[in-house]
Amino acid sequence: MTLVKFNNRTRNHVPYLNNVFDSLFSDAMIKTDRVARQPQVNISETEHDFRLDLAAPGLKKENFEVAVKDNTLSITAARKQEQTQEVKNYSRKEFEYSEFARSFNLPEIADSEQINAVYTDGILHVTIAKKQEVKPQKRAIEVA
Repeated sequence: MTLVKFNNRTRNHVPYLNNVFDSLFSDAMIKTDRVARQPQVNISETEHDFRLDLAAPGLKKENFEVAVKDNTLSITAARKQEQTQEVKNYSRKEFEYSEFARSFNLPEIADSEQINAVYTDGILHVTIAKKQEVKPQKRAIEVA
């Protein structure tokens, strides 16, 4: 492997120009990344229910909407944040809107009438009960 020293003469002659372009492109990349981001979800199954843990820090429980339609569980959240800064004779306002939507197809054994959602410590916990007739029943079998 060969290491080659990079010599950019433009950066040495006009350093502020490159800094402007670097900050412009890095800010654009960060904003684009924010828009495309979706919260990560852990899905688990127990004997009695299904559990979804959706990581969404910085939100409040009022920001979430959980709904079921045609055996599809939809989780949406929207947040609007406004900042105002007053300096001398002018003011600056910044708005930030963030929203996401995730949908999950429920299996036939899921009971869409018994779904609970709790938001604690930046994680939305959704519990979906299984139908009674589908739950495995434990019984002893006599060995002959």
